[in-house]
Amino acid sequence: MSVCKFVKKRIFSLVFCSLIRNFAPQMSVLESLKIDLLSVTSAGEQLDVNIDDSFFEALDGSEVKRGSLHVSLSIRKMSGFYELTANADGSVYVQCDRCLDDMLQPIEAEGCWTVKLGSEYSSDDEQIVVDENEGVLDASWLVYEMIALAIPIKHVHETGKCNAAMTKKLEELSAARSSDVEKEVDPRWAALKNLKEQ
Repeated sequence: MSVCKFVKKRIFSLVFCSLIRNFAPQMSVLESLKIDLLSVTSAGEQLDVNIDDSFFEALDGSEVKRGSLHVSLSIRKMSGFYELTANADGSVYVQCDRCLDDMLQPIEAEGCWTVKLGSEYSSDDEQIVVDENEGVLDASWLVYEMIALAIPIKHVHETGKCNAAMTKKLEELSAARSSDVEKEVDPRWAALKNLKEQ
């Protein structure tokens, strides 16, 4: 083997191994959330998974990019369908509405779905149909959406924890705006203001 071929083979091997190492955690987390429905019995199965940043990176969702949570999934075979319940407990990083810095948001979430086997995959809020030829439910997006929906609409740092430079700038802008509003009094209301002062 020539030196050139040996070097090319060695570089390819190093790059390939590096890629495998980088994607292995993501794949293992996503693989652990795949449930083989055909093996589930009426006694049910319990699945406990710890998810971290690699889970959110692999899914590449827009709401949550980082976090660390413990997820418990429970699935039972019922008459003609499966019942899937999930609980998640931990925290995710979200953007503060006030200063736009990242903040740690505690999360407690739970969800419940009905899963059926059918001719093709479909999903709505509470019922999922899985292709009966495959019989495998990928619960990763269900878990992601459950976590994303548990994030409060308003999320701000505790008092005094916001970015100091951004807080100062907001206060300056707020003061400038309120002084502008006071200057621009509609002349039609000036007479009423005079009455109020008397």
